[in-house]
Amino acid sequence: MHRTSDGFLTERQNRLLSAPPPLDSGSALFLDVDGTLLEIASHPDRVQIPSGLPSLLENLTQRHDGALALVSGRSLDEIDRLFYPWRGAAAGLHGIERRRADGTLDPRMDPAAAAALDRLRPRLAAFAAASSGLALEDKRATLAVHYRSAPEREPEVRSLAESLAQQEASLRLIAGKMVVEFQPGGIDKGAAVAAFLAETPFFGRLPVFVGDDVTDEDGFAEIARRGGIAIRVGAPAHTRAGYALADVRAVHNWLRSKPREA
Repeated sequence: MHRTSDGFLTERQNRLLSAPPPLDSGSALFLDVDGTLLEIASHPDRVQIPSGLPSLLENLTQRHDGALALVSGRSLDEIDRLFYPWRGAAAGLHGIERRRADGTLDPRMDPAAAAALDRLRPRLAAFAAASSGLALEDKRATLAVHYRSAPEREPEVRSLAESLAQQEASLRLIAGKMVVEFQPGGIDKGAAVAAFLAETPFFGRLPVFVGDDVTDEDGFAEIARRGGIAIRVGAPAHTRAGYALADVRAVHNWLRSKPREA
């Protein structure tokens, strides 16, 4: 199957992607959260946690000898709240926060990016407050404007975001599903995956990454570079992934299926 020079498949080619092979218990497993493990809600605070999902993560973590990490745009505090009592390796805020498998933390925050976010915070807060259907999600280390409740505002939201991003070289603008998010430059899910793969118990294992959105493409690229398995969730799209699953339910079924032993 032909890929473009940057490793992407076109949306039409993505329709031909097959389901992934059975999960190998000897692999290193990386999972996005919203849109992958959880159905996307109208606001991040309104997500529903399927019954048995935390225990599934506990079982998978044990099966993979600890080599499972959640890689999310949510903070580590939110991840722990959602999936309690599970508390394993995780990268929050796209990798700004990272908890290793042994529980130690590896925070990464550039002072210039923090100052840039401080400059944008009041402008984005005023913009969201003055516009019906918009919501500012302030994660302190990133800023996200959601417009799922007002999809007709997309051109306006993206235009403002792109204008502000041009003024702040230390920040990276990500346009996801009904959201735009400012985050420090040089930090992404691919870098988070690479950091995990350099450490025990992930080191030396075949990496597998499951995600659904634009922010997960950096993870897919890192996985592809290492000869691993990248799986995109949802409708066909421009992607670097080599496999596909239809929706969140399909992800859960795949995770629960009988493992292929290493």
